[in-house]
Amino acid sequence: MNYVRQTPTSRRMAWPLQMGGLLMLLLPSLFPSLFSPLCRSYPSVFSEWNAPRPMHSHLLNRALQQQTSKAQEAELWSPLPNQGWEACADKQDTQSLGRKSQGYIQVFLDGGLNQQRMGICDAVAVAKILNATLVIPYLEVNPVWQDSSSFADIFDVDHFVSVLSGDISIVKELPSDYSWSTREYYATGIRATRIKTAPVHASASWYLENVLPVMQSYGIVAIAPFSHRLAFDNQPSDIQHLRCKVNFHALVFVPHVRTLGDALVSRLRSPPSLDNASSATHFHNRENDRAGAGKYVVLHLRFDKDMAAHSACDFGGGKAEKLALAKYRQVLWQGRVLNSQFTDEELRGQGRCPSTPEEIGLLLSALGFNNSTRLYLASHKVYGGEARISALRQLFPFMEDKKSLASSHELSEVERKASLLAAVDYYVSMQSDIFISASPGNMHNALLGHRAYKNLKTIRPSMTLLGKLFLNKTIEWSEFQQAVQQGHKNRQGQMRIRKEKQSIYTYPAPDCMCKA
Repeated sequence: MNYVRQTPTSRRMAWPLQMGGLLMLLLPSLFPSLFSPLCRSYPSVFSEWNAPRPMHSHLLNRALQQQTSKAQEAELWSPLPNQGWEACADKQDTQSLGRKSQGYIQVFLDGGLNQQRMGICDAVAVAKILNATLVIPYLEVNPVWQDSSSFADIFDVDHFVSVLSGDISIVKELPSDYSWSTREYYATGIRATRIKTAPVHASASWYLENVLPVMQSYGIVAIAPFSHRLAFDNQPSDIQHLRCKVNFHALVFVPHVRTLGDALVSRLRSPPSLDNASSATHFHNRENDRAGAGKYVVLHLRFDKDMAAHSACDFGGGKAEKLALAKYRQVLWQGRVLNSQFTDEELRGQGRCPSTPEEIGLLLSALGFNNSTRLYLASHKVYGGEARISALRQLFPFMEDKKSLASSHELSEVERKASLLAAVDYYVSMQSDIFISASPGNMHNALLGHRAYKNLKTIRPSMTLLGKLFLNKTIEWSEFQQAVQQGHKNRQGQMRIRKEKQSIYTYPAPDCMCKA
């Protein structure tokens, strides 16, 4: 047996290598967050090492080469025709404020911006049902985004009070006699004035039977939690009209959000810079000759860490990503995600996988959007970072977001405030020529309804169709494009009448609208 004799010099050189190896072994134990790509508190420094591979390379390559005819582009950007309905929630009759108020009602709203928005509308309706004075709703600190923004930080309070002054009584603060009724007060014990048992989608009669007596006894009542606590069906018509009036007319964002939103919209409608134009691989047609000139589309790219983990789908990140998602899912939901019982193929075939940026880019390309399209990205942090968005950016080199369009000074009042950032995106989305959301969710539902109320084009992706198309690894671009266009012909903002149990805020006809 041959032995290699170590000299003092070789030993000195080997020692740092041994210590380095030992350190690498200990790092996961000492700093687990660094090795957790889906750590809730901090992004992993290693999470971008395994960049997701394109999952549909053959389609992506063809999409990058396609050109859109002028006729197709003109049809794509044309506004919706009149559909026989008109917005009239602010003109419909509601019972005017008459009887003396029975007392004060407080509500405590959780969730994100759009869930809170729906809760505010329901709170006004409940105040009307009870003939109560509404205290400006309290917004709970969002446990995910850690945003402590108040109602007055997001919405124009004076406008809210003014628009509803003939419908209900509203106060910004409680009188001194009730100053004890705070969120902290209700958090420290069981209180007779707090209602914790309001059922999801409760009827008007439930509030009259269970909440009104408490308010009459104490002069005040607080409802927490208050989310989805009023039914959409079997409500008096004036209550339905009032909910619509709040959502579509009383709730407007604070002035600095609207000012920033207007600046972003103006820049999106301006021609792209020459520097950007020269970077587009196949930039074609002069700007003023295009049907989409001066127009833009908003893409709500709902692809965050929680969304990816909860779906239990495969997103092209390889074995490391699958293990990280499975670990995160187990820690966060303790096995309660039933989707994990199905294979990726089964989930995709059922339309239960959120679209990746690559997949939503292919959908947009198949619909006729080309590489000269002004695309605004409304999104929280995308799981996988810039590497995940690269395919989408290849297809749409004029893709913008808040940070690319606005200066740090302009963003200073909304930076690190998730609700205000979402409010800016909502505002820009409402001004857009076309809106599309990658996957269903609260913002998708809120904008779907608000844009339907104003008869604006909104594309609803067919998740089931896309899932089946993307499962076909041999499908040609022409077949994919034809199937996408055919499957989305009637999913571009055509009016849908609300069905039983559906949200009045997502489907505003007929409750919020009048026959033209």
